[in-house]
Amino acid sequence: MRFLLTGGAGFIGSHLADRLLAGGHDVAVLDNLSTGSIDNIAHLKGRPGFGYAIDSITNEPLLAEMIDRADVVFHLAAAVGVKLIVERPVQTIETNVHGAEVVLRHANKKQKLVVIASTSEVYGKSQEVPFREDADLVLGATTRHRWAYACSKLIDEFLALAYWKEYSLPIVIVRLFNTVGPRQTGRYGMVLPRFVRQALGGEPITVYGDGTQSRSFTSVTDVVDALAALVEEPRAVGQVFNIGSTHEIRILDLASRVRTLTGSRSEIRLVPYEEAYEAGFEDMPRRVPDIRRIHDLIGFTPRVALDDIIRMVIEHQRA
Repeated sequence: MRFLLTGGAGFIGSHLADRLLAGGHDVAVLDNLSTGSIDNIAHLKGRPGFGYAIDSITNEPLLAEMIDRADVVFHLAAAVGVKLIVERPVQTIETNVHGAEVVLRHANKKQKLVVIASTSEVYGKSQEVPFREDADLVLGATTRHRWAYACSKLIDEFLALAYWKEYSLPIVIVRLFNTVGPRQTGRYGMVLPRFVRQALGGEPITVYGDGTQSRSFTSVTDVVDALAALVEEPRAVGQVFNIGSTHEIRILDLASRVRTLTGSRSEIRLVPYEEAYEAGFEDMPRRVPDIRRIHDLIGFTPRVALDDIIRMVIEHQRA
């Protein structure tokens, strides 16, 4: 098969490219490198079946041509990271909403399967944990820029489902939960690579808030295996799927695990949210997926344990 990966030079996109090429497929990447990196796909240059373009999805003639050549589109291009979302809310909204709109519009012309990468952020402040795909979503006030990302990704989901309902465009929506692994950068607020970098550098490991907030971390290898399996399953079309681990850990405990596994003597320092982000910042106290839907369909169960994920991130950053 022929795949187009928008945002394919990003952390998840580059691992997905590896996975698809290993499966004998052709992969084309479109990325403007705003948050991705050419280093993530440098090892794929010259490989049979691989090609890339450094450009934006807003270059519609190029996008249309690349979609025409593909059988499946993975739409991964998006504004990412809490820090970027808080600091650049206009870019967040415009990139996410307009990007999905142009991808879906051009894919619809040739009825190409589109996989929309959404996020666990859409569950917002819901207290119904673990989060189910059909549960109500609870976002904060519009004056809290933190929720702009969740809202923009929800619009992407609504738009994709509207194309499925009105035009029968085949779509699959995936809500990703704290995907981590090698090549991920802490530049935009991603917590695990930031902790590892600080621990290896002997710097204080900075935990935002009081550290009691919990997350469920999933290896990028498990995530891309799930993505590859979903596009092979016709019953996935028109559905929304959580992809993540059900193993929950407090961020303060994660910092301790990183310090232990790196052998670091770094202190763990709590940083108030208003200092890390902005005054009035609201966080999600827990973020745990219900993965029964994707497990029942394709048998998905995360295989890589958290300590092994941390070790891979440590090895990557040391290298």
